[in-house]
Amino acid sequence: MSARTTLPWPLVALFTAGYLAPYLLPTTVGRLDSGLPLTATQAGAIGSALLLSSASAGFLLASRVDRIGPRLLARLGLTLAVVGYGGAALTHSVPAVVAGALVGGFGSGTATAVAATGIAGRPDPHRVTTYGLLGVSALAGAVYLTVPRLGPGHGLPLAAIALTALVVWPLTGRLGSSAPGARLRHESGRLPHLRSGVVLAGALMFWSLAQNSLWGVSGRIGLSQAHLSEVTVGAVFAVALGAGLLGVVAASAIGPRLGLAVPIGAGTAVIAVCIAVSASATDLTTFATGEIAWNALYPIVLSYVIGLAASLDGRGRWAVLVGSASSLGTAAGPLTGSVLSGAAGFPVMGLVLAVGLVVIAVPMTVVAVGAARRSLPVVEIPVEVSAYETATAA
Repeated sequence: MSARTTLPWPLVALFTAGYLAPYLLPTTVGRLDSGLPLTATQAGAIGSALLLSSASAGFLLASRVDRIGPRLLARLGLTLAVVGYGGAALTHSVPAVVAGALVGGFGSGTATAVAATGIAGRPDPHRVTTYGLLGVSALAGAVYLTVPRLGPGHGLPLAAIALTALVVWPLTGRLGSSAPGARLRHESGRLPHLRSGVVLAGALMFWSLAQNSLWGVSGRIGLSQAHLSEVTVGAVFAVALGAGLLGVVAASAIGPRLGLAVPIGAGTAVIAVCIAVSASATDLTTFATGEIAWNALYPIVLSYVIGLAASLDGRGRWAVLVGSASSLGTAAGPLTGSVLSGAAGFPVMGLVLAVGLVVIAVPMTVVAVGAARRSLPVVEIPVEVSAYETATAA
């Protein structure tokens, strides 16, 4: 069979295991402050620490996967995830939970780095990433629907992540001892379009921070402000994740026909409205509308932003740097959302984030217009953007 027709299921499974923790962030953070003696801000800080640990693994290992070997690194990452998340699920000691989250987060990031490197070396990375997104979204949706029915406590979502890593571990035997075809670059020379690249990287860091500030406290908005049950909130998140998949498909179908400036500028403005609506929700209809619409639009806009970054440098360096900046914003999101909502309430938090997004949309759109004027090639990356998120994903 050709590489096109043979799907690398170990990479898909590894992708799913690596990305599950960010996808389960709302329920993980929400259960930390309800099941342990933690404030909402402290729970958000643990969520941010988990994502920062995951992002750190990506920064550290992105260029070393081929050198160390994907099989060894994948097994190490999954082992850390099992030990870290599993240990945190089984204890009620706050320091032990924090330590477990950090160890597990580093394991998730390691697994993600191996999966992303392997997928990048495939002749059909779009197709493989699509299956990875389908896998993690379906699994996260199932967890959101199931966990609330199994009882209270902080350990259930953490145990789900650990169990997933344990199930995926045997599949690593089908990974090579090296990464054939991995596109490792050791490029030198000055980066082209330096000003545009720096502006885009800085803007996307704050763009991702705003998105994940809401995502990190969305569970608490549904429970405490909209007065919904955990079962209902989980169902909304499951539908929202399905809407995100539709967004991925839509981004792929639309392609470059709208250019870059309109999807990035107008799309970010609409996302800002969705965030404000969700953060001010006091009933099921408003909460579901904001969350579902936001999750549907998020991957569409992000795909064009990463495509713009890739168009700034044919060697792909700006795509990597912009993606790294996005990871930093993702890691800081939960703590930022907790601090803002704790100080001013959820509606004000949503308004601050919405205004910030509209402001950020301006320089991002300017960069996109400049790229069009210079006739830079549009690099379409419809779904691989998730390799840069979450440390993401909405």
